[in-house]
Amino acid sequence: MIKNYLILFFIIGIAHAGLSQNKYTFSGIVSAASSNETLIGVNILVPQLNTGAVTNEYGFYSITLPEGTYDIQISFLGFDPITQKLNLTQNTKLNFSLEESTEALDEVIIEENIEKLSIRKPQMSVNALTASTIKQIPVAFGEADVIKSILLLPGVTSAGEGASGFNVRGGAADQNLILLDEAIIFNSSHLFGFFSVFNPDAIKDLKLYKGGIPAKYGGRVSSVLDIYQKEGNSKEFHANGGIGAVASRLLVEGPIQKGKSAFLIGGRASYAHLFLPLFDLDNKAYFYDLNAKFNYKLDDANNFYLSGYFGRDLFSVSESFVNIYGNATVNLRWNHIFSDKLFSNLSLIYSDYYYGLELDFVGFQYDSGIRNFNLKYDLQHYISNKLKLSYGLNNIYYRFNPATIEPNRDDSGIVASQLTHKFANEFSAYLEAEQDISEKLTLRYGLRVSHFTRLGQDEFNRYLNDNPLTYDENLKIYQPAVPSEVDRNTGTLATFTNLEPRASLSYVLNNTSSIKASYNRMAQYLHLISNTNAPTPLDVYAPSGPYLKPQLLDQYAVGYFKELADGDYSLETEAFYKDVQNRLDYRNGAQLIANDAIEGEVLVGKARAYGLEFLARKNSGDFSGWLAYTLSRSEQQTPGQMPGELGINNGDWYASAYDKTHDISAYINYKASKKWNFNANFIYQTGQPTNYPVSQSQFQDLITSNYGMRNQERLPAYNRLDISATLTPSKNSERRVKGEWVFSIYNVYNRMNAASINFRQNEDTGVNEAVKTSIFGILPSVTYNFKF
Repeated sequence: MIKNYLILFFIIGIAHAGLSQNKYTFSGIVSAASSNETLIGVNILVPQLNTGAVTNEYGFYSITLPEGTYDIQISFLGFDPITQKLNLTQNTKLNFSLEESTEALDEVIIEENIEKLSIRKPQMSVNALTASTIKQIPVAFGEADVIKSILLLPGVTSAGEGASGFNVRGGAADQNLILLDEAIIFNSSHLFGFFSVFNPDAIKDLKLYKGGIPAKYGGRVSSVLDIYQKEGNSKEFHANGGIGAVASRLLVEGPIQKGKSAFLIGGRASYAHLFLPLFDLDNKAYFYDLNAKFNYKLDDANNFYLSGYFGRDLFSVSESFVNIYGNATVNLRWNHIFSDKLFSNLSLIYSDYYYGLELDFVGFQYDSGIRNFNLKYDLQHYISNKLKLSYGLNNIYYRFNPATIEPNRDDSGIVASQLTHKFANEFSAYLEAEQDISEKLTLRYGLRVSHFTRLGQDEFNRYLNDNPLTYDENLKIYQPAVPSEVDRNTGTLATFTNLEPRASLSYVLNNTSSIKASYNRMAQYLHLISNTNAPTPLDVYAPSGPYLKPQLLDQYAVGYFKELADGDYSLETEAFYKDVQNRLDYRNGAQLIANDAIEGEVLVGKARAYGLEFLARKNSGDFSGWLAYTLSRSEQQTPGQMPGELGINNGDWYASAYDKTHDISAYINYKASKKWNFNANFIYQTGQPTNYPVSQSQFQDLITSNYGMRNQERLPAYNRLDISATLTPSKNSERRVKGEWVFSIYNVYNRMNAASINFRQNEDTGVNEAVKTSIFGILPSVTYNFKF
């Protein structure tokens, strides 16, 4: 099958190469004039031929045309457009520098671009947010937040207030691939979801792929959140930051060698814990992080980048409970332009996620983590204006530390132990084409091949009949099986190879509307071992192996896209269906922490999700924003592993923990004047599934609660309104240091949304009662932002 794909691509390439005789190519880099920062998603249009291109992740474009004279139009939101006449008589290198628009309103755009060219592109189920939009959206404590912002997009819901992660189209939080400058981020939140790890000042571009995912991405089965950091200003020194109620930030950038190299360093830290002693509290809860990037332009064909991120969170209760966790990444990249039609990017990436816990009252310290070394090489080949090829290789080596347990004081009764380290390697290769079949039909099709190797480890449990679980017929419960033997110094434990075809199409109905469809298969070889609904610092990632098979996704989507009033308004509707094989669930009473035989705690099932998404946008004018609605279902089925076993919920389909039937979100931006800008957002979501006790049992003085079927109840519906106002002093234009005040109110009408509901017996009356736990009520805040 792979051979047939390669032959097909080769024939197409040769055919189009032959047709391209007597044609010439102009290509180059598009950057911002003020900083030399390359720009992603710039439109380069040739009106005479109704063709064009969009710059890639590094600002590169390539267009091939017949010999002749053309008017070239370059446009990008927030920048003044350029029109330049080109007499094309030979292959030409043509770089463009765009000036920032001083009169344009701040854009509110959630797709790559709103030009008519986008109607023709086969990419669907993708949203983008600019850094300026993210900063405008009101959130808790007044701090701009990437994760909270994407929750306003259709098909994206929160894992719960005060919880880490996000869910996309009914998928779990661990099924999202989160990339920061191509490095994998395993936990995207600070302080258990109150903040995200992404500094908005350092963000250059953000895209969320919910479906129709390009072949270059793999390893997760729900979505891809791809974030690129700014490169740094190679012309002038600049700084910007903000001072808020609970956290502050500062970012500086400037040239190292003017015009050739630059640096960017940004940091954030929270300090609310400093005020806790005033209330006689000995607790701590804070985070800090650092973003850094350096770039060097060797010549017109070679650019080098070194970027990194380091972040840590600390949460403690009177020193008896201390939790520390965080991400660290480093990425060294080399961009090389082989020719006016071939662009390449080589990356060497290191990523580390550490999570630790110290329980002084128990007397032990727990450390865990996952590291990976990633080598990837991506190429983009512009065969012609009608055919573009993307292909590359990726290899990731993983090292898992499930847990290191040590006593933390002399009188501790804890015995030091080390759970067995696990190792794995994931290799992939992909080839993808984007092809204009006709004036109306454009296709994107490709194949990703992934190969996962579960490498040997010091000890590995083997079980009778290869079944790590036993089933008690009398009690109707699952229990871990006792290993029949323990292999030592084992070799390769398991290998998996998967073909992951991808295809999407766009059919243009007219100049303002199109229909699109997509299919993608993806494989996920890592499993998040957690019995909570969202990632927490103590969650453990486990690789696929003899007892944990990789998750496999098949997703189908179809949509209708319409632009109105010359792009001032737009409408997007999509229907999707997702099917996931080998989705894990947990036996009742599963013990997941510090367990060296996790395979005895999990059951294998499958999942599905389906729904409709609607997105209406107003893209320009004093009023701009969007309204999104998603109607969906997310379900899971975990049948018995052997005949006669009941599985979970008798083997029937049941709502997953991420099922939100109705999801409504709205965002409005109003530019009242040059001084005042107002923003508001509203969220409504169906309450997430949970379990309530259905009865209780009493034995002597011990009362225990009995629960029914899994996820049969729901928390109350979640809804919230946030508003903000930004004051930009009129004297800013005359000052070297420019500032603005952001006044925001989170949860305006003080709704106490339920994070959980617990049941207890009232000590005074003896009556059973439900107790709602809420994280936030109304939260006013003030932030001062500055730049110079």
